[in-house]
Amino acid sequence: MTTGTVGNALRAESGTALVLRHKDNRTPVRKVTGGTDKSERVAGACRAHTYPVLILLPPSEKKAAVAGPAISVYTGVLYSALGWATLSTAAQTRGENSIAIISAKYGVLKPLDEIAPYKEKINTGAMREAVSTTLAALSSVLIIDCRSSTYKGVWTPPHDKNVEIKVFTKVNGVKKVITHMSKKTRGEVTRLLLLSKKTPTNPQELEVIVSQQFECELFESTIDAPWVLEVIC
Repeated sequence: MTTGTVGNALRAESGTALVLRHKDNRTPVRKVTGGTDKSERVAGACRAHTYPVLILLPPSEKKAAVAGPAISVYTGVLYSALGWATLSTAAQTRGENSIAIISAKYGVLKPLDEIAPYKEKINTGAMREAVSTTLAALSSVLIIDCRSSTYKGVWTPPHDKNVEIKVFTKVNGVKKVITHMSKKTRGEVTRLLLLSKKTPTNPQELEVIVSQQFECELFESTIDAPWVLEVIC
């Protein structure tokens, strides 16, 4: 494959996205290489996004020791709960078409973009313009936001089609946020969506799917805020 054939691939920083095929795994993996200027460590162009749902995920601090597809390099609580390796081929295809991971180093990643493990804090100011441009250009009728607050600053989706997943645990009847459980539940919700035979196209349909496994409540968007799906774990 020549460099020119990957112009529609989703890129990060000033690197080039390449399609790699391993002899023991026929799944396409795009290799992402980064620039040296930290200000350039943001997403660039994106390939056509025709899937109706966009699922936004944060990276994880915990990472594998070696390079690989982003979905395998990130090994934290959320990604363990998502369990990519145990998904069906159809579910993985839905994930590749719908998931966007926001990386402090690489910008916007698809699950199969190959990356190296890294340690880097997000520079919201440096990344905001390019990441926002990339994500705003995607054709999505529903955005499911599973990002942590740290990664929300790089893009604010349109409120009318954005649903934030907020996770609570009830302790003596009182809702409380427990970070570990929030990450785990967001991973489980993502897995549930990828396994679902029905693709949600609006917040109400999303609530129906998530309610099959979790107690949840949907709150309508306003001029100043997105839809919120509160999930009780």
